[in-house]
Amino acid sequence: MGKLCTLPSKNGGTYQHAVGKAGAFTIPEGQFKSRVAFSAAHVVCDPLANRDPILNANIDWNDTLAYRRYLWSLGLSVAEAMDTAQRGMALHWDKAKELIERSSAEARAVGGRIACGAGTDHLLPRSSVTLADVQAAYEEQCEFVEKNNSPIILMASRALAHCAQGPEDYEKLYANILRQVSKPVILHWLGDMFDPALEGYWGYKNLDNAMEVCLNVIWDNKEKVDGIKISLLDASREIEMRRLLPPGVNMYTGDDFNYPELIKGDEKGYSHALLGIFDAIAPAAAVALHALDKKDYDTYYDLLEKTVPLSRHIFQTPTYSYKTGIVFMAYLNGHQSHFRMIGGAESARSIVHLSELFALADQAGLLLDPELAAERMKQVLNLAGIRQEDL
Repeated sequence: MGKLCTLPSKNGGTYQHAVGKAGAFTIPEGQFKSRVAFSAAHVVCDPLANRDPILNANIDWNDTLAYRRYLWSLGLSVAEAMDTAQRGMALHWDKAKELIERSSAEARAVGGRIACGAGTDHLLPRSSVTLADVQAAYEEQCEFVEKNNSPIILMASRALAHCAQGPEDYEKLYANILRQVSKPVILHWLGDMFDPALEGYWGYKNLDNAMEVCLNVIWDNKEKVDGIKISLLDASREIEMRRLLPPGVNMYTGDDFNYPELIKGDEKGYSHALLGIFDAIAPAAAVALHALDKKDYDTYYDLLEKTVPLSRHIFQTPTYSYKTGIVFMAYLNGHQSHFRMIGGAESARSIVHLSELFALADQAGLLLDPELAAERMKQVLNLAGIRQEDL
């Protein structure tokens, strides 16, 4: 029996959890052949910086870049400066620029694949903002990403959602931006469960109408669109849209609830991956994708289906707080020495939530060193007033 932890239950009591064994992840060398798989990567806060952690936290660049090297070593690609890195939620554009610059250089040094987010988050969505302002903000960030020799992930814009008068504004603005980029981009449709400020994106709250506008943008500019990542947590919606894309334009699933079946696909197609949960389940995802290359569907599903309860827990409502669970997994697995986050986001989930995350990760074999994870979990529980008998 592994170490015992006293965990809080949802009804206010406690229960004993004995950690099991680590999962056996033997990862073949080389890149995946049948799917492109991006992991949106988190950033590591510098816990010793004498600065306001809410307004102006420092990034620990050594550990942040080390985690990206870890993801590349598993064969995964890195989606940089996305919402998993708390983009627009404590990671401001000045820090995002440095992150893009450093990570792009690191990718070139190790031969890793990277794509970086470009948006308008340095432009506050206020009443005076115009479409011209939004376009200029997009142009500035796209130019910076391309200057660092990285493909662009064109992120949804809060400022655009605030000032657009209808779907025509989206179609015109996206056409203007896509006309200027030098290489095809990945568009990103982020649902309002991830960012409430994006409600009604593409000019409609109705998803059928919104999808039509988004598809119009893609078809009208298909030479400049590598693909689209949609994060709506609705598998049927993604499959429907996937079948309506122009030939050669990829679907990248952002569905952290239904990714095993979406990546596997069906007789009419499949999705590539651009997922936040891959940050937390990276070894399992890597082995599963190699199995998929071999059409070993039993191994593929056996590995990924075990991770779904954990992912659904991490991304539960309010979904935008999922970053806390992602970083907690990195802490439990020894990728960083502390559980502190920029913006103080470590406080965004309850101790009950974190305890259930720990148990689900253990059940999925995702605690790479169960003894270390249990020791760290005990420290967090003690600080929360849940006494642990042996540390």
